[in-house]
Amino acid sequence: MSQQGEGLSYLSHARYGKDKVRVLRVVRNGTWHEVVEYNITALVEGDIEISYTNADNSVVVATDSIKNIVNYLAKTSPHVLHPERFALHIGTLLVSKYAHLKKAFITIEKPRWTRIAIAQGEGQTPKPHPHSFFRDGDDKRTVHAEIDASAGKDKIVARVTAGLKDLLVLKTSGSGFESFVRDEFTTLAEVNDRIFSTSVDLAYTFAPISIPSPADGEGKVFDLGLTAEQAKGTPWDGDSISAATRNVTLEGFALDESASVQATLYKMGQRIVRENPHIQSVTYKLPNKHYVPIDMKYIGLDNTSPPNAEVHLPLDAPSGLITATVSRK
Repeated sequence: MSQQGEGLSYLSHARYGKDKVRVLRVVRNGTWHEVVEYNITALVEGDIEISYTNADNSVVVATDSIKNIVNYLAKTSPHVLHPERFALHIGTLLVSKYAHLKKAFITIEKPRWTRIAIAQGEGQTPKPHPHSFFRDGDDKRTVHAEIDASAGKDKIVARVTAGLKDLLVLKTSGSGFESFVRDEFTTLAEVNDRIFSTSVDLAYTFAPISIPSPADGEGKVFDLGLTAEQAKGTPWDGDSISAATRNVTLEGFALDESASVQATLYKMGQRIVRENPHIQSVTYKLPNKHYVPIDMKYIGLDNTSPPNAEVHLPLDAPSGLITATVSRK
């Protein structure tokens, strides 16, 4: 095949891998079972240019092989129940095992599975069932890990962003929107009390961490070697940080007397940065979920003034989208 226009262009960037790798892992401790489900994307960069420019596949680790690596670690990794740790393990194996690969990018979505509690009788605390679960919400934990071995296989650095998405929240009071720009294009009425609802997308970025060279040279065996105190607040402590930031989001949303989505967002981001010294930045994306009071004046009913607005029309589109990043100084 002729390389037409070869002198006019060059390969400036290349990345490839496997998308939509779905895994459900059951961890059995006798009759007590843990379960985790992941949707995973695993991509790599490195000395792979000739696969594009020369049709030379000798540098290609097949995307099917990358999928098989994910499945292998889902079976063997001691970190599989913890998405931040599991992402680091996958990425470290990819850049450690293959000399020509310099970076790995691992994205994980973790949907909810919550243990079912079984009633024990009147006045008794429900007992968690050892192997039965239910999905108690549509929100998902998210992890994006970049594992960078560009400086050498003994100088690996990881950058981790974690968070959540699709956390649907709503409150029926404690939110207004007033004193915004009014001109010839303004039709929105000011209101001092309204429904506030959004689907929260939260991402927080940790300070970079160093990854020690794997003990086996390949990354099948992987651990950061941190004490509990050293791990506290870092990506290795991802489960605790996930629970804490989710709680900050829910409390901030509920308790803030919101002057705007922007103001509430900023307060939540500030609190996460303040309470988590290893987090460098926090990004929220908050799309409005509109519930519009239905005008019933035609039948003599007030359903639009804040104290009487009780019947609302849910509207999906168009919707406002409020985003911001709060960063550590």
